[in-house]
Amino acid sequence: MEFIIGLWNTFLQLIHSFRIADALDIILVTFIIYNAIKLVRETRAGQLVRGILVLLAMWILSYWLKLSLMLSILNYLFQFAFIALLIVFQPEIRRALEQIGRSGIGTGRNWNLGFSFISDEETAKLQKDRKAVNAVVDAAAQMSRQKTGALIVFERKTKLGDIIDTGTIVEAVPSVQMICNIFFNKAPLHDGAMVIRDGMIYAAGCILPLTKNNNDVSIELGTRHRAAIGMSENSDAVIVVVSEETGQISVVINGSITRNYSRETLNSALESLILSKSTEPEEKKQSWISSFRRAKKQ
Repeated sequence: MEFIIGLWNTFLQLIHSFRIADALDIILVTFIIYNAIKLVRETRAGQLVRGILVLLAMWILSYWLKLSLMLSILNYLFQFAFIALLIVFQPEIRRALEQIGRSGIGTGRNWNLGFSFISDEETAKLQKDRKAVNAVVDAAAQMSRQKTGALIVFERKTKLGDIIDTGTIVEAVPSVQMICNIFFNKAPLHDGAMVIRDGMIYAAGCILPLTKNNNDVSIELGTRHRAAIGMSENSDAVIVVVSEETGQISVVINGSITRNYSRETLNSALESLILSKSTEPEEKKQSWISSFRRAKKQ
């Protein structure tokens, strides 16, 4: 009984001394731990963490059994563990930092007070983006029927200058004829990706990085789809893929791929992801992306 009373008194003391700063501290630490666990579960970092736990278990066993030589080796290894972790986890750390940068924190884009002011410049850009989306949708539908392979990248917040440098600058107004001509199998720029920037076909014949998470990619998907997934893992780009073998249309974003799009569903998806970024509430956009991920799992 005295133990329970003492525990209750301790709890009351904690409540009385609790500050708003303490709540903020707990929330921040919880957020970091949650994202760290999510990072480990969703990437190859999980295997690396298991390896580190094995080394820690070996260190404890060596200390308990007084294995001097093994303990010395492990102590020497752990001295450089922090630098080694930075090197080994470099892709995951870079991806996490890029996601933080793309989240809009500090840019003011996530603060919505219920008012929507669109400048003339934004209106003109939206019209160009709409024209590009319509051209890509119509061209993708046509290439799907003809089983012409295509890889089209819509640049968004993350600039793709390093990708553009691997291809040829085009800077052309998007049209069905232009897109289909670029991906015609005897055209010089067909074997690569097209990059659409600010509603224009900015470059073609670009080389995209392949995904490194090959174990999570279906064996049915070829190099074109793996390049699209790799590109989406390193940026916030929206990528449209037309399969040369099956004619299926796919959309890739944030490392996730959904397939079997028709002209209508592709148009709806691209409008939600490309055209709505200035006018659509963030909650609706996130809801669409969540449904996109659920479709991937089905």
